[in-house]
Amino acid sequence: MTSGLRIVPVTDDATLLDWQRVHNEIIPTAPLSVDDIRERLTRNVLEVAYDGDVLVGCSTVRPPSEETAAVTVIARVLPAYRRRGFGDAIYQHCLQRGQRLGDTFETQILASNEDGLRFAKAHGFVEVETYLLPGDTIPFVELRLGE
Repeated sequence: MTSGLRIVPVTDDATLLDWQRVHNEIIPTAPLSVDDIRERLTRNVLEVAYDGDVLVGCSTVRPPSEETAAVTVIARVLPAYRRRGFGDAIYQHCLQRGQRLGDTFETQILASNEDGLRFAKAHGFVEVETYLLPGDTIPFVELRLGE
C-alpha cells in the first residue's frame, strides 16, 4: 500500500516546485509563489511525499508561535492518491516531527476540502474556529487535536 512512500525535505528547486504543486492544487484559493515557499522554509518544515518517484503529497510542520502555542501539522494528499494510506503515513510522520516541538497540535483545512476535514476528524481533531482570509470566499477550518 504505502511501502514505496518516501518523505523528503524541500531542499532544492525540484522539491520546492513539487511542494508548490500539491499545495496550490489542494488550496487553490491561496496559491503560494516560489518566493512565498522559500520564506516559509525559514520557519517551517516543508516536505514532499513520493510513492516511488510519483508525487503524492506534501506536508508542513509549523512550530508554536506568538499566534498559537500549538504545533501545526498539515498533511496534503493529491486527490488521485487518497484512500490508499498515504495521508495516514504523512500525518504520522508530521506528528513525530511535531512532538519534538510541543505537545499540542492543530491543523488548518480549506472548508471545501471535505476529504481533508473527514480525515482530520477521524484522527481526533475537533473544529475550534473558522476564518476567512482577506479576499477569499471559502473559509479555512482550524482544528485542534483532542480538544
